[in-house]
Amino acid sequence: MKDNFEDALRLTLGFEGGYCNHPSDPGGMTNHGVTKRTWEDWTGESVDEQCMRDLCVSDVVPLYRGRFWNKVWGDDLPAGLDYCVFDAAVNSGPKQAIVFLQRILGVDDDGVIGPVTMAAVKREKPSDLIEDYCDLRLRFLEKLKAYPVFGKGWTRRVNAVEDYAKKNI
Repeated sequence: MKDNFEDALRLTLGFEGGYCNHPSDPGGMTNHGVTKRTWEDWTGESVDEQCMRDLCVSDVVPLYRGRFWNKVWGDDLPAGLDYCVFDAAVNSGPKQAIVFLQRILGVDDDGVIGPVTMAAVKREKPSDLIEDYCDLRLRFLEKLKAYPVFGKGWTRRVNAVEDYAKKNI
């Protein structure tokens, strides 16, 4: 098995930044891309603003691996595509990221990766999957209510993810 997790995480965190609580962000209070709700679910404890502000990257690494990378089978996806799906999982949730993948593959889009999805991935060229994936992801983001506020950044992010992914197949 390959492990591109550290590179994918480093790149994704470059887009996520530090603490934020933007009124137009439906995720609300966020630090290093982790929402308060996700952190509370992960830790099983209620947290306040100070706790969210104090989160360090080292705190969130296990969450990113367990809740995002492993959920999208990052170690089993082709290089480049693994990063695309992981970054989308962080940005839109693992289920939505998997649905994007399943839709471009033309398989049942149940939001769960299994043998059918993986067999379909193996039949396709990674470069084509990366391009189709990023196109679908961007079309999805363009339809979100928050797109007028965050759209330029999301578009830059998806384009940068696609460029990096294609260079690292």
